[in-house]
Amino acid sequence: MFSNLRSLIFKLDPETAHNLAIKSLKLNFVPNVFEQKGNEELFKLKIFNKSISNPIGMAAGFDKNAEVYNQLFKLGFGFVEVGTVTPLSQYGNPKPRVFRLVEDEALINRLGFNNYGAQDVELRIKKNPQIGFLGINIGPNKDTKNRLEDYLIGIKTFYKSADYITINISSPNTENLRDFHDQTRLEELLKAIDNEKKRLNSKIPIVVKIAPDISESEIYKISDVLLGNNIQAVIISNTSNTTREKLKDIQKHQKGGLSGKPIEDKSNLLISKFYNSLRGKIKIIGVGGVDSGLSAYKKFLSGADLIQLYTGMVYRGPNIVNLIKNDLAELLEKDGVKNFSEIIGNKK
Repeated sequence: MFSNLRSLIFKLDPETAHNLAIKSLKLNFVPNVFEQKGNEELFKLKIFNKSISNPIGMAAGFDKNAEVYNQLFKLGFGFVEVGTVTPLSQYGNPKPRVFRLVEDEALINRLGFNNYGAQDVELRIKKNPQIGFLGINIGPNKDTKNRLEDYLIGIKTFYKSADYITINISSPNTENLRDFHDQTRLEELLKAIDNEKKRLNSKIPIVVKIAPDISESEIYKISDVLLGNNIQAVIISNTSNTTREKLKDIQKHQKGGLSGKPIEDKSNLLISKFYNSLRGKIKIIGVGGVDSGLSAYKKFLSGADLIQLYTGMVYRGPNIVNLIKNDLAELLEKDGVKNFSEIIGNKK
């Protein structure tokens, strides 16, 4: 059905099409027909001491304001991450700010953390308790005077609602946000978050989402900081503000973060390096170019414990989890494994 509709959907502005998708899900326009039972033993896992049905998650950016997370669980996602949420509502950057690169199966966005704000999102989650494993991605307001304090506001707001909280230091669309990749600044931020957790008497798992555009030396410095500050997982990675060399689409020079197939190899390489650096002590959530069983398989081989996608659903449709699971099951069964976790990090 999606393949028939795709040409019509792609005639719409990408942000308009996205808003239409959110509205359709809110109305339950897409029924719970995609979640097919089967191969449960191949995909089940535990994350942060909780069991989930599969390692395929919806990345932050799709459900920015926590409007349709339960509908996404019904589409088969093993976990969903909402946001990025800032303390105060903000419009984001001027439109147009999302660009569909069809020839490259990619998106470029410069949205700039557009969202309704922490209080609005928290109230919505309280009214609609999650039926699955829910992460909340937090960031600072563009015009804030204290970005570190904005992250602490996010922790204080969501520590009771979320199954985990992601610290987004990696969007290319908020000026100088990636400065938090600096070892000293990251150490200061994560220590402040850990102290806030202690003050709140909370054990909420903290995840850090990093940029793909970092140097070799930064990988080891960031790893040291993560290992020393009670971080349970790292998301590798966010969108890229480089990696334009091989793009074909006419819109390839648009400013913003690139996502989708063109960053798949870059993401996998970074995952592999972090896997070797973190030595299994911190979970890795792999993102970038996931749209098939094979692409998921490569993420696991590179060292990802779980995966996330967003752009893949734009191009493959709402049945994407089922498609990935079916294709991945064939690959895993050829390997003779009983659970996907057996192949993690087994890249030759």
